[in-house]
Amino acid sequence: MSRFAGLKDELIPKREQTKVADQAPVPQARRPARQGKKGVVGYFSPELSRSLNVLAAEEDTSVQALMGEAFDLLFRSRGKHPYGER
Repeated sequence: MSRFAGLKDELIPKREQTKVADQAPVPQARRPARQGKKGVVGYFSPELSRSLNVLAAEEDTSVQALMGEAFDLLFRSRGKHPYGER
């Protein structure tokens, strides 16, 4: 037995120990704008990331909006329906 095992019993009353142990994990709440959506992730060079952030700042928009515009252009160039998520 650990020499600290007895300290836990002294510091945390039994009532609180069982309360913490019995509680199910609470799922993180998503922001309303993210409900029903999925993340799309890619790893790119620091230079591309910096350029994308600079462009977003210059155009007073978000990186997400720029990515939505880029995806729409990609889908259109391939003859697919654009989703228009900006």
